Amino acid sequence: MEPSPKSRQALALAYGLACHGIFALAGLVMTLSLYTGLQYSLGAVPWPWAALANLVLLAQFPLAHSLLLTGPGRRLLSRFAPAPHGKSLSTTVYAMIASVQLILLFTLWTASGLVVWQATGWLFFAMTGLFGLSWLLLAKASYDAGPELQSGAMGWMALFQGKDPKFPDMPTTGLFKIIRQPIYVAFAMTLWTMPVWTADQLTIAVTYTAYCYFAPRLKERRFVSIYGDRFRAYQQAVPYWFPTFKRPGRKHAHDANDQERPHDLRHSRRPMVER
Repeated sequence: MEPSPKSRQALALAYGLACHGIFALAGLVMTLSLYTGLQYSLGAVPWPWAALANLVLLAQFPLAHSLLLTGPGRRLLSRFAPAPHGKSLSTTVYAMIASVQLILLFTLWTASGLVVWQATGWLFFAMTGLFGLSWLLLAKASYDAGPELQSGAMGWMALFQGKDPKFPDMPTTGLFKIIRQPIYVAFAMTLWTMPVWTADQLTIAVTYTAYCYFAPRLKERRFVSIYGDRFRAYQQAVPYWFPTFKRPGRKHAHDANDQERPHDLRHSRRPMVER
């Protein structure tokens, strides 16, 4: 029996409220935790077992974040919503799971209490400014990539309207004109720009910066399979992580921004993009 429009819309709103509420909480928890160098948390596992517990918390985010973007992972996501709406809500569920993972990481981490470095005087305010700038860049990069997709809104909004989710096109504007992976770069910047460095913060910063550098290469392989020569031209015209500020060649600029996308690849084969 087909669900009524009202029940479908009620389900969409429930998932939307849950998604954005958890998303906002994750952002707040992560910001405060990083700014203080993870010195304050609910984790209280005795050492040396705390090292193992922290390792599990450290690994669960990148592993699930990547595995859920595979074919089996996307099918699993569709099971977190009532049939027949699982596929429509998969991007919303993905954002919810990622947010919960970040909340778990930063609230359950057992702090070592080892402060490596702490900024004082004008340097404190400079680092605080850089920390704020990093978050602004992350917000800007997420907006350039498609705010509905990055925030999880795309799924529940499509369900509310009774439509299929419509993925944004391959991002090439805004910060994506400067580097191909601005979301990952900005995320890595948030891990290094706080005014206090601790052994805990450095552990997360080193591990997740490595993830932010290497993991997008898998995403780019998927983009090559979807966009073909269009994405290859974009790869040649725009650097991966570090900006060169060189003006792209006429041919590459045209291919990366103006080439028409094949109609049969427009929506159906488009995978979710990591945040």
